[in-house]
Amino acid sequence: MSNDPLFLQIKHRIEDMILSGSLGPDEQVPSSTQMVSFYQVNHLTILKGVNMLVDEGILYKKRGVGMFVCGDARERIHASRREAFVSTFVAPMIRESRRLGIPDADLIQLVSRVSKEVQNDDEHTQQPR
Repeated sequence: MSNDPLFLQIKHRIEDMILSGSLGPDEQVPSSTQMVSFYQVNHLTILKGVNMLVDEGILYKKRGVGMFVCGDARERIHASRREAFVSTFVAPMIRESRRLGIPDADLIQLVSRVSKEVQNDDEHTQQPR
């Protein structure tokens, strides 16, 4: 379970549904009542997460009908998560490699090697047994 507040967990779950294709452009998002029942959380918690997505241009409201996925929601989420990935993981990794005196070319080789190892591991875990 995530350490994020519940409203952020709800927000991220909706984003994940959009990224996976479970929710496509102009598709209706489950109602807040449905989400309250499913997630067993307060109505205001759901609204806070959903309203963040509206503010970010991921969802839009149709008065009296519900919430829907914006046409460019997937691209917006990708861009936002890429930025977060760079600031959370890539930039600190580069800072640490500089403190350790690892040249950029060596760092690139390390990342490439580990990427291949992870890909091999992923391929082995996805094969039926």
